[in-house]
Amino acid sequence: MILGKVVGTVWATRKDDQLTGMKFQIVQEVELDYTLKTKFVVAVDSVGAGVGEIVLIAQGSSARQTELTKNKPVDAVITAIVDKLDVTDR
Repeated sequence: MILGKVVGTVWATRKDDQLTGMKFQIVQEVELDYTLKTKFVVAVDSVGAGVGEIVLIAQGSSARQTELTKNKPVDAVITAIVDKLDVTDR
């Protein structure tokens, strides 16, 4: 899974019919101390995350295992909104 911060939304009025009703978020990967990395991913939002929130993303075949994304042409999905990280030994 990938830890990231939602930094924007993708609006796509024309898309594959299987993607109708899905919200797409732009997520920037973050380090464990929340510093931003330079890598971005567009992910289907299955949990109602908003801009500025820290989220967990599943990619690849794991991204197609939620109720929303099952058997859909999806490569990344937001699966959780992170409340807190507790890193004790790094």
